Amino acid sequence: MELHLSIIGVMFVVLAVAHVGFPRYFRWSTELPRLSVINREMMVIHFVFIAIILLLMGLLCLTSASDLVHTELGRRVSLGMGIFWLVRLAVQFFGYSSTLWRGKMFETSIHIVFALSWAYFSVVFLLIALH
Repeated sequence: MELHLSIIGVMFVVLAVAHVGFPRYFRWSTELPRLSVINREMMVIHFVFIAIILLLMGLLCLTSASDLVHTELGRRVSLGMGIFWLVRLAVQFFGYSSTLWRGKMFETSIHIVFALSWAYFSVVFLLIALH
């Protein structure tokens, strides 16, 4: 399981760093000005905190895999992370409209890659928690 946590840790760090390109890809310079100030600021602030938490979760997996697997506290943390990623997996299918990806090659590929990633994270963390 420690190997899987190392893989997940790298994936989290890569995803956190990838957030740097999201505003440009999603055209925030033209999209966000249409929102009210509170909605625009919430989008940006939550976006930054998501990137930070992904980075921290990645670093936790990379630096403390043994503790996550072999200690009671680690298993509890893994349970929380497993539940979090399981909920995120459900949101992938029930929170976003399929019109965003269905019939679009690139978007469908990304949808599948993320769904498989969220499933992988869920399974690894829940297996650690239940061990």
